[in-house]
Amino acid sequence: MDVLHIINIKMSIENKIDKGKIPKHVAIIMDGNGRWAKSRGKMRLAGHQEGAKSVKKALEVCGELGIKYLTVYAFSTENWNRPQAEVSGLMSLLVSSIDKEFDEMNKLGIKIHVIGELDKLPENAKKKLLLAIEKTKNNDKLTFIVALSYSGRWDILNAVKSVVKDVENNKIDAKDIDYNYFEAHLATVGIPDPELLIRTSGEERISNFLLYQLAYSELFFTDVLWPDFSKEVFYQAIIDYQNRERRFGKTSEQITN
Repeated sequence: MDVLHIINIKMSIENKIDKGKIPKHVAIIMDGNGRWAKSRGKMRLAGHQEGAKSVKKALEVCGELGIKYLTVYAFSTENWNRPQAEVSGLMSLLVSSIDKEFDEMNKLGIKIHVIGELDKLPENAKKKLLLAIEKTKNNDKLTFIVALSYSGRWDILNAVKSVVKDVENNKIDAKDIDYNYFEAHLATVGIPDPELLIRTSGEERISNFLLYQLAYSELFFTDVLWPDFSKEVFYQAIIDYQNRERRFGKTSEQITN
């Protein structure tokens, strides 16, 4: 397949996208790095290294389409149970990726935000992240949210504990707690819920990711392994999202009217 043909395919896909129906927030479960590496006879870390390039592609698509929030599931609470060599390699990759990509992301107006139990991260990784967050806090083109040492159950439990503490300290009466108050205690406070969740590698589950926030998200599953994730796959996910009817409990007739 020649370069011109590839460009024509890309343009054809892009032209199908309705620029007036772009989701404001897209979340991605980046799955398949290990299988990608294993299929090529490489160490699992090689898959994670290749997967870092796909993150850059996803950020580029968000910039092209005007998506304002991108959340990636980089490392779950359960991932700490993986072999120590892999965990250490992932933490080192995190630090090197920040060093390599920070200047460009900052230049593009990308705000870096992290959700999860940061205190569990190695000190050097934590310092790098906090510095990146501080230096990009005023950027407003795109908010890039990295879920690190994160789980949806942790997020909900942490919010419950925080709300209970407010009740105990007489900041609020239990009967006055509503959705807005509870959501203000989640890790994603101030961030709109994702309209679209993409998961790669063929797995069809949400794996303890943004359990509260994904209540009405559209789910898009692809067999593509994360290191092979391309802009075209992202475009296809957007097109699929735009062809769905988002009813939020209403009937089709109510939405049409």
